[in-house]
Amino acid sequence: MRLETRKRIRMIVTYVLCVSILVMTIFPIYWMVLVSMRNRVEIFDSTPKLYQTTFFTENYTKPFVEGVYGRYLWNSVVIATCNSLIVTICAVLATYSFSRFPIYGYHHVFFWTITNRMSPPAAFLLPLYLMFNTIGKTIGIQMIDSRWGLILLYCVFNLPFAIWLLKGMIDAIPQALDEAALIDGADTWQVLWHIIIPTAKPGIAIAAILTWIFSWNEYIFASILTSVNARTITTGLAGFVTVVGVEWGQMAAVSVVSLLPAIIFLGYIQKYIVAGLTFGAVKE
Repeated sequence: MRLETRKRIRMIVTYVLCVSILVMTIFPIYWMVLVSMRNRVEIFDSTPKLYQTTFFTENYTKPFVEGVYGRYLWNSVVIATCNSLIVTICAVLATYSFSRFPIYGYHHVFFWTITNRMSPPAAFLLPLYLMFNTIGKTIGIQMIDSRWGLILLYCVFNLPFAIWLLKGMIDAIPQALDEAALIDGADTWQVLWHIIIPTAKPGIAIAAILTWIFSWNEYIFASILTSVNARTITTGLAGFVTVVGVEWGQMAAVSVVSLLPAIIFLGYIQKYIVAGLTFGAVKE
């Protein structure tokens, strides 16, 4: 009887903790949606409500229809998507080389590949700004306030993470599969395309979505290295803080819209993420 009581208490405590964590995670998003539907009077009401019966459409139409936030949103989609594609392709090729081919000083190369993840991003701001400015003056290629400038910059910082993530997954693929394919007449590229990539697809999907999220949420580099043309949706939120106050309703509305691409992307490849998290686990 005591054992059953302990199990029941443990189960109740577990459920309470799970529900508490779920509420703490979802409630800020729920409140943000409510704020995006309210006008200024309702937002600053002394007795805020946990539900909303009206919808103040100006919070959504003014930033996107009358303002520039539609372009900011498009910039974020282009930058995050291009960065994710480039990083994933380069990470697969680099990791395959590290895992399958004898490279002199491999351990040193792999270590120096991930060193830029060990330093705070703010430490690179001034050198990167000066370098981008010099490239623009000498070569004539605009890197500051440019989509491609941010894409290449994010690739530099996200590629080491993707390589580190994929390295263990590709190492776990038996080399006997490569050898069997080579015996059957396949070349190196065919082994990569038909053996390595399908087997490591869950890990590749995780690397793609995480680099996409990192690029989508990045703020420091985008706020310093962009001004108007390439500004992203995350940095554009600072525009709602003015000398006369904060436009909380419009800020919440833009934040809600900025969540939609990430939700769609995550929902589409959720099965690959779950499969990737269990990839390589011991199965009985």
